[in-house]
Amino acid sequence: MSTPIPSSAPHHRILIVDDEEATRLLLAHQLTRALRAEAQLAGTCEEALRLAGNYAYDAIVLDLMMPGIGGIEVLREIRAASPNAQTPVVVVTVLADREAIGSCLEAGADAYLIKPVERSLLARTVEAQLHARRSARRAPPAAQAPA
Repeated sequence: MSTPIPSSAPHHRILIVDDEEATRLLLAHQLTRALRAEAQLAGTCEEALRLAGNYAYDAIVLDLMMPGIGGIEVLREIRAASPNAQTPVVVVTVLADREAIGSCLEAGADAYLIKPVERSLLARTVEAQLHARRSARRAPPAAQAPA
């Protein structure tokens, strides 16, 4: 018998990766309130990779402009081998050029938002990615045509 989840319990677990503490805290505040999510914060690329390698998240919010290997390499490593290889990744960055956007999408980003991002847009984007992931999990396997 399952126990009902109290309405105050978080519905989603989100990893927020940004080297600016104020930005991490702001994004966490926005998403925990809008989506009733639990946010885990990472301030370095190394910390992000450690957390993404050890815990499964429902979504990851990732900055690109990070010291060390940088956000795109973090994204590539998460996609290559981690419990989050299929987790939706929303990039939130100041980079607005097409090359950066294209590189992120090629590396496996699911969405790309440019800072400063409006609170409701951030929440709607993450929520849409969460919904898409749930829908993909529930979809029946594709039927194969008889040979």
